[in-house]
Amino acid sequence: MARLPRLVVPNHLHHLVARGNNEQSVFIDDADYQQFLQWLREAARRWRVAIHAYALLPNRVHLLATPADADGLGKMMQAVGRLYVPYFNSRHRRTGSLWEGRFRATVVDADQYFLGCAHLVEFQPVRAGLAVDMAAWPWSSHAHHVGLRREAWLVDHPSYWRLGNTPFDREMAYQQLCAVPPERGFAESIAEATHKGWALGSEAFQAGLARLTERRLQPARRGRPRKEGAAEPAAEPAALPARRSRRRDGDLPAD
Repeated sequence: MARLPRLVVPNHLHHLVARGNNEQSVFIDDADYQQFLQWLREAARRWRVAIHAYALLPNRVHLLATPADADGLGKMMQAVGRLYVPYFNSRHRRTGSLWEGRFRATVVDADQYFLGCAHLVEFQPVRAGLAVDMAAWPWSSHAHHVGLRREAWLVDHPSYWRLGNTPFDREMAYQQLCAVPPERGFAESIAEATHKGWALGSEAFQAGLARLTERRLQPARRGRPRKEGAAEPAAEPAALPARRSRRRDGDLPAD
């Protein structure tokens, strides 16, 4: 079965996940985190991708981003990978692939999901047992969103701005939103959509996206095409066949 191209829709919110090959570490110490962020900032600016939220964990990267065009996400991640992988391999005296093939991504209905997604992304270090609370992990955007640290390169999403009329109001509102862990069902729906590359949003959102891309937004119905005039069969849950990720040395492939 031919692999579908990654779903990327300009000017829409995307959730991205890039994992270490076989869950291996892609960050060993503070210098690695700092270097990756530096190259991410530069690549995001060059390829016109607005980064709204992020979390760097020892073995993976989570991003919430809005690209200005269909090529921006892939170009940005390629640019970072082409610099970071040889840096990491040289510094830590290793060879071979660092990333688990292509990064995963999904288009998300920002009005419905941005705040929940930002909370979920920034909660990942706590979920992984790396920090006792979200503010204690230095390698995420949480400190920026609650006013503990200013990161000028981040682009505050309109959904975040709607939390209040002043920076203090927005920071307090977001802190209250993050007072409890993300719901399990919400986290699972985001993870599944990102892993499989299907759009996540309401029917109206899906219909709007369908006018902007020829790529399928949801899994196709299983089985043979229905003959004209035949009775409509009972609906079955759609599933995407499992497949192994293609592994490539060096960069984070765009496709």
